[in-house]
Amino acid sequence: MDNLTHTLTGIALSQAGLNRKTRFATLALILGSNAPDVDIVTRFRSSTTYLEYHRGITHSLLGASGLAVILAALIYSLGRLARAKLSKPPLNARWLFLLCWMAVLGHIVLDFTNAYGVRPFEPFSGRWFSWDIMPIIDPTLLLLLVCGLGLPLLFRLVSEELGARKTGYRRGAVVALVGMLLLWGLRDFSHRRALALLEANNYGDEPAVRAGAFPTLNPLVWRGVVETDSAYHVLPANALASDVAADYATSFRKPQPSPALAAALQTHVGRVFSNFARFPWAQVEVISGAQTGSGQDGAEDNTAGQHQASAGFGGGSQADVDGYEVRIHDLRFGAESGAFQASIDLDRNLRPHSETFTFMGRPAD
Repeated sequence: MDNLTHTLTGIALSQAGLNRKTRFATLALILGSNAPDVDIVTRFRSSTTYLEYHRGITHSLLGASGLAVILAALIYSLGRLARAKLSKPPLNARWLFLLCWMAVLGHIVLDFTNAYGVRPFEPFSGRWFSWDIMPIIDPTLLLLLVCGLGLPLLFRLVSEELGARKTGYRRGAVVALVGMLLLWGLRDFSHRRALALLEANNYGDEPAVRAGAFPTLNPLVWRGVVETDSAYHVLPANALASDVAADYATSFRKPQPSPALAAALQTHVGRVFSNFARFPWAQVEVISGAQTGSGQDGAEDNTAGQHQASAGFGGGSQADVDGYEVRIHDLRFGAESGAFQASIDLDRNLRPHSETFTFMGRPAD
């Protein structure tokens, strides 16, 4: 999730009553709610390095405990040095650790809800886990948190002007957190319904091998990705509909095995991206001195009403080949924009001379 959502969740936990457990509880919850994203420092090396380490050890159960210890020790030490006049609640090292640990775990749970996922068992296992129900930035959740925390503040200001008793923030914070859980429940139900619709169809006369439903801003509409033996099929799935329009899916044919694709997957970028991508679709272009053999025919209407995007391999004799361009997309995030794309360029001897990864549609390495 985005860091604003993480921060507001930490504040909501504090105002729900945890701020009464120890001094600097709110600070501990805010810092803990954002601490796992310290792995952003790897982004300065390259986008590939960031992909390799993001949501890894800092988003694991072991990492959560380590981050909680470091944060709690830092806050406790600074709190002792500050010698604040207020003694209630007193500074409590055990509660500081517990709150930091809860906040870090809360961050991991929030990140688990979206399609990117987390690796909670690092460094023992690099397996990805994801719930696939929430977008990275969800306006509905943000609205719940802002209203739950902001409206009590507004009522408090009005009460002060009227000379009435000051209102607290606890009720609004609890309502916001309960609203988050209810939103998760709604999206989970909708997600299961969308998956069932996607799995119940044939695509180009082939049954689904596996399917994924990925969140949009509308909790009832999902981006469906279905794998069959020969292709991947991308189509919307509405949880309120009785079926999906399988005949009008955009289909991406799986590439045939080739030495160029195998060599690309053995590069550093290829290995990192293969470990991350759940629905990887590759394109290979043969670069020759006279012409470029295209690895993508583009989108076209076929007689069945489907849109086909092929992943073939350009022709030409080996003597004409100058090199290969390999592009690998994760269809969870789309292929049209170029986002979440690994790009590997090989020479005629299949040696890599350029390899990049981009999150946002253009290489940043």
